[in-house]
Amino acid sequence: MYTFLNQKWSEFQMEKITLKLQEAAIIKKSGRNEYFSKSHEKDDKTFVEFEIDSCRERRPFLLSRDFALARPSGQQTEPYQGVIYRVVRSTIVLVEFGKDFYLQHHPTRKYDVSFSFNRVCLKRAHQAIEAASDPSFKNFLFPGFAHRKSIPTSTPLHFFNHNLDVCQRSAVQEILSFQGPAPYVVEGPLCSQKYSQQLSRTGYVAQKAGLSRTGLVVQEAVLQIYQRSSKHRILICAPINRTCDDLMQSLKNDIPESDMFRANAAFREIDGVPIDILTSCVYEKDCFACPSIQELRKFRVILSTFVSSFRLHNEGIIAGHFSHIFLVDASSATEPETMVALANLSGENTAVIVTGAPGNRPGWVRSNIAREKGLMRSYFERIRDSQPYRSLHPKFIKQLVDPE
Repeated sequence: MYTFLNQKWSEFQMEKITLKLQEAAIIKKSGRNEYFSKSHEKDDKTFVEFEIDSCRERRPFLLSRDFALARPSGQQTEPYQGVIYRVVRSTIVLVEFGKDFYLQHHPTRKYDVSFSFNRVCLKRAHQAIEAASDPSFKNFLFPGFAHRKSIPTSTPLHFFNHNLDVCQRSAVQEILSFQGPAPYVVEGPLCSQKYSQQLSRTGYVAQKAGLSRTGLVVQEAVLQIYQRSSKHRILICAPINRTCDDLMQSLKNDIPESDMFRANAAFREIDGVPIDILTSCVYEKDCFACPSIQELRKFRVILSTFVSSFRLHNEGIIAGHFSHIFLVDASSATEPETMVALANLSGENTAVIVTGAPGNRPGWVRSNIAREKGLMRSYFERIRDSQPYRSLHPKFIKQLVDPE
């Protein structure tokens, strides 16, 4: 796939375009302790801005941390390589170049621009597929009726959230009563949702984030698991940062900050991280980092995107360390992305909970061939269509139907 994409991208070039300079102030930190301060040092950066075709079929699919190559038109010199900082409204690209580019640039100069994609996510997905091919992993990939261990529960549950309905409470109880490897599936709305709130004095309608009915089930289940045993170690993974952040914020009132860690991609934009969870992150030398393996093992709840969970594996967290793994909104991710967390970090006794929304699919797949061959079908969708989930066996799946 990489060879195909590389060839496709190398053939795409924007010729004789004007590059504008855009000034921006980015939050800058030099160490973890500074998160406790409410004042933020700003780092002024100069980005190069240009417009691309809004039609994805006519240009490469660009993401943050991909590369842009700019060469002055008519010259045969080595192109200047920049890193894409952000793609705005799918048409405006902001790129950060090195000093050598800015020293030679002037407003009237025209450039030929091409692109190269960052292979980090692709390499992690390939590694996860290789790890998932181990025969011992079969029961997670192709679960069946026989692969279920039940944990007897005699004590009645005291729910943290008294507003959960019967269906949600039943899902939580089932999550607490099983052990791996066949995953437990929760089918319902995506975990994180936005809602509008009108401010009475100004009339301004603000967009706020909150948890859906599925998100509330995940929140309650995590709190119950955390409370039951100090030996439990919980990993919560989602396709996007916002979902991880919303879930972490929902847990902060009941779980001490010292017991939780938010694992981020190294070059996540720091100004996109909610201020109230920055103290649960490690930020060193202008990028997010992981603490030592000794510290990682102490955290009882860790949150990460699917792909960034590879950093935990890379630091030395072994398969089976986590007693519970929540693959949240797995219907929005490709199966190889989901496997980055599942194949590297689940063990024989790990309880895996998979949530997803019916009809929801991964938002993007770079390759046309991959889309045609089924990469748009998620792990959630694939196992949901197999037995025992297809027959809606209550020990394996819960559908969160709307209360009457």
